[in-house]
Amino acid sequence: MPPRHQPPEALLATLSTERGRSDRLTHTEHLPAREARYAPWPTAIRTEIVAAAAELGVGLPWEHQAEAMDLAKTGQSVVIATGTASGKSLGYLAPVLSDLLDGTEAPNGRGATALYLAPTKALAADQRRRAAELVPPRVRVALYDGDTPPEEREWVRQYASYVLTNPDMLHRGILPAHPRWSTFLKALKYVVVDECHSYRGVFGSHVAQVLRRLRRLAARYGASPTFLLASATTAEPAVTARRLTGVPATAVTDDASPRGPMVFALWEPPLTENVGEHGAPVRRTATAEAGYLLTDLVEAGTRTVVFVRSRRAAELVALQAQDQLGSPLAARVAAYRGGYLAEERRALERELHSGRLLGLASTSALELGVDVSGLDAVLLAGYPGTRASLWQQAGRAGREAQGALAVLIARDDPLDTYLVHHPEALFANPVEATVLDPDNPHVLAPHLCAAAAELPLTDSDLELFGPSTTQLLPVLERRGLLRRRPDGSWYWTRRERAADRVDLRGSGGSPVQIVEADTGRLLGTVDAAASHTTVHTGAVHLHQGRTYLVRDLDLDSSVALVALADPPYTTSARDITSISVLSTDTTEEWGEATLSFGSVEVVNQVVGYLRKRIATGEILGESKLDLPPRTLRTRAVWWSVTEDQLLDADIPLDLLPGAAHAAEHASIGLLPLFATCDRWDIGGVSVPLHPDTGLPTVFVYDGHSGGAGFAERGFRRAVEWLTATRDAISACECERGCPSCVQSPKCGNGNDPLDKAAAVRLLDILLAGAPRLQETPSGAKAPSGAKAPSGAKAPNGQDTGANDAPDGDDARGGSDAPDPSGAPDPSGDAVGTGKSGGADAAPAAPGATAGPAAPDPAGPGTG
Repeated sequence: MPPRHQPPEALLATLSTERGRSDRLTHTEHLPAREARYAPWPTAIRTEIVAAAAELGVGLPWEHQAEAMDLAKTGQSVVIATGTASGKSLGYLAPVLSDLLDGTEAPNGRGATALYLAPTKALAADQRRRAAELVPPRVRVALYDGDTPPEEREWVRQYASYVLTNPDMLHRGILPAHPRWSTFLKALKYVVVDECHSYRGVFGSHVAQVLRRLRRLAARYGASPTFLLASATTAEPAVTARRLTGVPATAVTDDASPRGPMVFALWEPPLTENVGEHGAPVRRTATAEAGYLLTDLVEAGTRTVVFVRSRRAAELVALQAQDQLGSPLAARVAAYRGGYLAEERRALERELHSGRLLGLASTSALELGVDVSGLDAVLLAGYPGTRASLWQQAGRAGREAQGALAVLIARDDPLDTYLVHHPEALFANPVEATVLDPDNPHVLAPHLCAAAAELPLTDSDLELFGPSTTQLLPVLERRGLLRRRPDGSWYWTRRERAADRVDLRGSGGSPVQIVEADTGRLLGTVDAAASHTTVHTGAVHLHQGRTYLVRDLDLDSSVALVALADPPYTTSARDITSISVLSTDTTEEWGEATLSFGSVEVVNQVVGYLRKRIATGEILGESKLDLPPRTLRTRAVWWSVTEDQLLDADIPLDLLPGAAHAAEHASIGLLPLFATCDRWDIGGVSVPLHPDTGLPTVFVYDGHSGGAGFAERGFRRAVEWLTATRDAISACECERGCPSCVQSPKCGNGNDPLDKAAAVRLLDILLAGAPRLQETPSGAKAPSGAKAPSGAKAPNGQDTGANDAPDGDDARGGSDAPDPSGAPDPSGDAVGTGKSGGADAAPAAPGATAGPAAPDPAGPGTG
C-alpha cells in the first residue's frame, strides 16, 4: 500500500474525534505556511556546483543560503541556525565543494581539503550522499569512521579531499596519528560542524577541546581553517559557536526557506484504572499512547516517525504497533536506535529512504539531519528535553507546500504535564541557549594530556585551551602524566595512548558488552556508567523486539550475560545517595533563605531493583544487589530555609522531609524548561538538616563529573525556575501527589515520603524572599543581586575553598540520580537511577581528595 498524503487537520481528526479521544487534546497550534525568498548564486560558487544543484531541482538558493556562502568564501566562520529542512547543507556544501574543486587543479590534485563532523554515523553517511550529488568525481569524498575497513583508511588519508567523520574518530583516530594526516591537514581549508546544537553539556565540552586540538595541529602544518557550523534554531548561536570552536563566528538566522502549514497538537494520555506507588493515579504511558497513534497512522497509509526518549521505548513502541497491525503492515514498522550493529543500522536507513518502512520508532538518532523526506506526521513520545530538539524533531515532517502533523504526547511527569497545559511555554518562548563549559577541569585535563602526546605543549598553547590550563599543567605533572622539559615544553610521559583516557560520550571505562549467554552473540553495548542500572543481574533487557533477562553482570570483564526470556514484568533500580558541599562559589540571600551554587561530592550506590507488572505498574517484589558505590564530583545549585520560615509556612518537622522531597522532585522535572538538559541529565537530594548548611536543604546537581552547566543555569534563572515548579505542583489535579507533579520515576526512595501540599507552602515561603525579576536589555527577565563571596564560608562556619574535602558527615538517603540511557516512561519502560555522561566512577577534581562518605547522624536525606 503506497503512502497516502492527507491534510494534517484530517489526520488529527482521525486520531482524536473519530477515535473518541478528543478529551486528550489539550491544545492545537496552527503554524502558517511561509513563502520562500530567493537570492542569486554568489559569483564565487563554481559553475559545476550550480549546474549540479539545478539538476537536483535547486534553481536559486534561498537568501540565508546565499548569505552563508558569501561569508564562507571570504574566510569568515559562520553558524547557520535556521529551521529543519531549511537547506543548511547546501549553505555550507557549495563554498566547501567549490574550493575543493579549485584544489583539484593543484599539481597533486588535492590543493584544498575539508573535514566534516557529525554527531552520528548515520548523518555522516547521509551527507556523503548529498556531497556526491553536487560535485564531480574528481573531488574525492570519503567516510572515515569506525565502520571504515582498514584497507580503505590509508586511501582516505592520502587521497580524499572531503573527509566525513565524527568527533570520536577525530579524537581517537585522526589527531593522535596526525603525522600520517600531514598532507590533509596542511591543505585543510574548512571544518564543517553539523548539528552543532547537539554538542551540549559535558559531551559538547569534550568536543570543544577536540576542536581546539585540531586547530593547534592544523596550525602546526600551516593551515588556519574556516569553521562552518549548522544548528537547529537556538538562542545565541554565535556565542555557542565561538564557545565550541574557540573562533568568532557570524550567525545566519533569518530563515528564507518555504514551509508548509503545520498542525501542532498537545496530547495528554488518559488516566488509567491502575494506581502507582502509594495509591497515586497513573496515566497511560506516553510510549503506550504513541503505539496506539502510530498504529492508526500506519493503517491510514501515513508515513510517520515516533521519537522516543530511550532505546527501550523505541523497541516497545515498534513492538506494540506491530502486534496491533498484524500481517502484512507489521513488516512496515521498525525500531531505530543506538546500540544496533552497523549492518542493522544501515539496513534500516536504506528501508527508510526507499519508503518500504511506513512507521518508525526512533531515538534522537533520526533527529539530527538524516534525510527522511516524505514524512507526513511526527509523534513525540514525551518532551525531548529542549525546545530546540522539539522543533528539530517536529520539523522532520512536511516539505515545502506539504502540510504536516506533529503531536507532543505528554509523559506522566511534571514538565510534560506543565507544557501541555501551558502551550505558551512552547509556542511563545524562544529556544534555549546551548550550555557547555570547555574550561571544566575534568574535561580539560585529559585533553591537555592528549594534546601533549600529539605535540609538546608550550606557553603559546595556554590561551588556546582556556584559562584553567595554567593551573592544571602543574597538577598533571605532580600526577606523573606530564613532564616539563628545560625548554619549558610539556611532554606526555606514559606508554599508553593519551587519547584512550578520554571517553567523549561516557564516563570513562570500557563499555559493557551485552552477550547472549547461550550463543556468545554480541547484542550490543551499554555505557559503563549505565550498566549498574540497566544491565544489573536480574534486569530485563530489550533488543530488536526480544526480551532478555540479565543472568550476570561482570564488572571486571565489562560483560553482561543475557538469556531470552518472557517475564511479565520490567525492572527499575533503587539506590542510596549522599551529598556534601565542597565549595560555595556564589550565594544569594532570599530574605531569610539562601540560594547557592558551587561544587559538591555525590556518592551513589545501586542497592536493589523492583519488579513491576508490565500492564499495570504493580510492584511484584524487590531484590537486593551488591554493587560498588560510585563517586561524582560535580556542580550543584541548592537552597536552604530557616526554622522560622518553616513555622511561617506551617510545616512541622514531621512534614518537612515530604515537603522538601516533593519540591526537589518537581524542581528536577522543571529545570529542563530553562536549561538544555532533561531530568535524566541531573540529580537531586533533599535533606531535612544538612550538616554542611545546618539547615533544611534541597540540592539539584549536574550528573557529569565537574559539572555541565545545567545547575549553573538553574541558579541564574532560579526565580523563574522555582516559580514554575511551584505552579506545576499547585495546578495538578491529584490530591496527594502523582507522577504528573511530585512523584519521580527514578526516585531511589520509592517516592516516599512526599507531601504535595507542604511542598507548595515550602516553595511559597522560599519565593517570598526571592529578588524581583528585572528586565534585561534584550527583554528577557533575570533576577538581581547575586554575589560571589571570596573565601566564602558555609553556614556551619567551615571554610569552603576549592579543594576542601567533605567532613565525612554526609546526608544519606535515596536520590534522583541521572540516567545515561534516556528517560523511559515510569510504568515499566526501564526506569533507572544511573548517571549520565560521566556521573559514575568519575575522577576527583585535579588536586582534590575526599574521604569515604559516612551516614548522617542527623537523619537521612531523600532523593
